[in-house]
Amino acid sequence: MFFRGSRYESIPEAEYTDADGRVIRYKRMRFIPATTGSRSYVVGSGDRPDLASASTLGDPERFWQLCDINRVMRPVDLTDQPGAIIAVPSPGDLA
Repeated sequence: MFFRGSRYESIPEAEYTDADGRVIRYKRMRFIPATTGSRSYVVGSGDRPDLASASTLGDPERFWQLCDINRVMRPVDLTDQPGAIIAVPSPGDLA
């Protein structure tokens, strides 16, 4: 269901059987690991989560790691304030 390397890949699956006998498969809740950032990044004007991730982590698709470490639910909120300082994990900080 999820691609290899997805943040949901290791989340256990569960099943629910409804009143009609239909089996519904789903992923259990993903808990965000407690991670601290050993680096920081200053949000620039017009910055976006993918740009911040590309600049700091070397991969624009890893923006979710910046969201996790900064406890941001909506990625757009990560970079909506120019001048804000966001935490960035070092490779050793990530599980």
